[in-house]
Amino acid sequence: MRFDLRALAVCLLVALGARPAFAQPGGPAPPDTLITAATRQAVLDTLADRLDRFYVFPDVAKTAVKALRQRAARREYEALASANAFADSLTAHLQAASRDRHLRVRWVPGAIPPAISDDSLTPGKAAQAREELRLTNFGFERIQRLAGNVGYLDLRRFAPPGLGAGETAAAAMNTLGGCDALIVDLRRSGGGDPLMADLLISYLYEPWERIHVNDFVNRTERGLETEQYWTSPWVPGPHLAHRDVYVLTGPFTFSCAEEFAYDLQCLKRGTLVGETTGGGANPGSVRPLDHHFAVFVPTGRAQNPVTRTNWEGAGVKPDVAVPADSALAVAHGMALEKLLAKAQDGDDRDRLGRALEQARKAPLEALEERFRRRR
Repeated sequence: MRFDLRALAVCLLVALGARPAFAQPGGPAPPDTLITAATRQAVLDTLADRLDRFYVFPDVAKTAVKALRQRAARREYEALASANAFADSLTAHLQAASRDRHLRVRWVPGAIPPAISDDSLTPGKAAQAREELRLTNFGFERIQRLAGNVGYLDLRRFAPPGLGAGETAAAAMNTLGGCDALIVDLRRSGGGDPLMADLLISYLYEPWERIHVNDFVNRTERGLETEQYWTSPWVPGPHLAHRDVYVLTGPFTFSCAEEFAYDLQCLKRGTLVGETTGGGANPGSVRPLDHHFAVFVPTGRAQNPVTRTNWEGAGVKPDVAVPADSALAVAHGMALEKLLAKAQDGDDRDRLGRALEQARKAPLEALEERFRRRR
């Protein structure tokens, strides 16, 4: 059984009370506390060590650490008695020096387990992460059949398949297997495990096709090593190889959710509808700084096999640029128009024509209003 321990570490911190997506921008702040000058200095020293030892770009790590030391020498952190304010300042300064939106420092109310960044999976860690994921249905927020037999999947997280999410993904894709087109909504998805992205993309190809989806160039003790990701020839349930796919994106689409969108765009397997995504392409792991502070350190960078680059900093640009809160209605209309153009049977044309007329008159207002309320 294979797990992505980077995604598991984020799940564990969420369970301990960190912000909803540790490496994702935004999210409500956890309860705050006061910290001392000694704590600030210790966190800064440990942060410098973590960056120097693990960050995928060693030269950038040195630049970022130098910038933090200079700010500390100017006593910029002395007035920050709030744990959240200190963490947010470190995050802003790290990102300004590195241009890496994955680099984030957080204060966690619950004590951080010392082994959270270990490369080992214990039964306790797996059980804790599985339970936290179960409470959110492993990120599968909503599955629906829209008018015209268009499938809709609202996916909030790419959870590790081996922690129970694989079975949930299979159930979701089997439910959508009879649809004539598919819309995957990633407008509120902050990322997760690339193994889940591979699993879902595998459903979109024929069993005999082996598609090179993505690579990660990782910093290890042996130097830089490339890890390849390919589709699986077998998935539980039907494949949706000949269905048109539409992916909804927005500014909160981040990390692995961006990878899913970028992969399908580069493979010309899906049409992206919405706004440009957040711009985080450097995966990594959570590293403790003390008992309550932790940093997400990118230890790798995505490298798409088609473009030989990634979306870091720039985000993934949609094929059809529309406001994020109207992307679903636009994608649904596009799906229906294409299905209607391909329909050969008169009854199918009548059915799809009625669905398209209905969609134009009332373009999924209820779903879009729910999206606006939850942004």
